[in-house]
Amino acid sequence: MQPANEERAGDGRPVRADARISRERIVASAGQLFAEGGVLVSLERIARHAGVGSATLHRHFQGRRALAVAVMDERVQALCTRARRLSVEFEPGQALEAWLRAVVEHNNTFRGLATLLSEELAEPGHHVEARHDEVRAAGGELLHQAQQAGVARSDITISDLLNLANGIAVVTGRVRDRERQADHLLNVVITGVRPRADAAVHDART
Repeated sequence: MQPANEERAGDGRPVRADARISRERIVASAGQLFAEGGVLVSLERIARHAGVGSATLHRHFQGRRALAVAVMDERVQALCTRARRLSVEFEPGQALEAWLRAVVEHNNTFRGLATLLSEELAEPGHHVEARHDEVRAAGGELLHQAQQAGVARSDITISDLLNLANGIAVVTGRVRDRERQADHLLNVVITGVRPRADAAVHDART
């Protein structure tokens, strides 16, 4: 019997240590190249960047979508881990704000990933949808803590915030000063998240 936590390939077979290292290098390279040039970068270029042959890449991933799912898995795990860390290290309002900035940065960096995986996102119960549920749960906990602390409006949901974060990425994705524009729009959103009295005080100070 295989250990319950043993990593497995896409076809369900256990992954050897050397194969796991190759897979990790491929995913890391894909993430970097997706961020630099978009999700349509050639698989051959990803393989070269990872220091493996094309055949090795295709043994691990049946195609671009499978590789994109692996990159998304890694990024979702990072967002969820960051949410947990922020909830411990910062006050609720600061933690929520920092996490939303991370989400906007993620969406801007990996623009096109959601489009590439649109079929998977539309399929109920798909692995990709489950990953989005994990992000909603992680962010929802931060929002709940901020609402409990009285620093976030009670009528806002995590879906509202994620939709706004996605919208910011879409609007600023192709502008020259993308980071500055995204930061400005996110500040508008964060002001709207605060209870109205707190937002008015914050605006008066700035």
